[in-house]
Amino acid sequence: MDTTQIEGGPVAPSSKAEFFHHTSLDGPDDLSELPEATASDEAKRLALAIASAGLDKKATGIEIIDVSAKVDYAELIVLMSGRRDRHVHAIASGVQRELKEKLGVAPLSVEGLTTSQWVLLDFNDVVVHVFQEDSRCFYDLEGLWIDAQRVVVPEPPERRASEQVPE
Repeated sequence: MDTTQIEGGPVAPSSKAEFFHHTSLDGPDDLSELPEATASDEAKRLALAIASAGLDKKATGIEIIDVSAKVDYAELIVLMSGRRDRHVHAIASGVQRELKEKLGVAPLSVEGLTTSQWVLLDFNDVVVHVFQEDSRCFYDLEGLWIDAQRVVVPEPPERRASEQVPE
């Protein structure tokens, strides 16, 4: 490796490519050996309450993704979809209203509510994305976080009851 001596300092690679190729993170080379962080119980309870509120407004495709080991701006991301802009607006508004009423929690910020193609609700440790289906497919956040752990969203009791076959 071609290096340059820096006065009073360590030997440094002469090119950016060499730097990124040969630099380690002062830890194991195989990052899979590092312990996997998981979201806090409080964040999980909040995400499940958000999922429940989304289900109450007939949101579809609800996923809770644990990004606590991957990013520093949130522990969990909640994804859900609505059919059209009015449905997305109703889901996002319903989530806000239900969390305020039941938990006394309001989002730090809300983006996209006026157009309702993609609404983002920031609850600090939990970030909620409410999409129209075509926008969700285009941005593919599930694919972006394909290697992240998922939190299981329980089926609502009324759906489980309606799927049971009477004897």
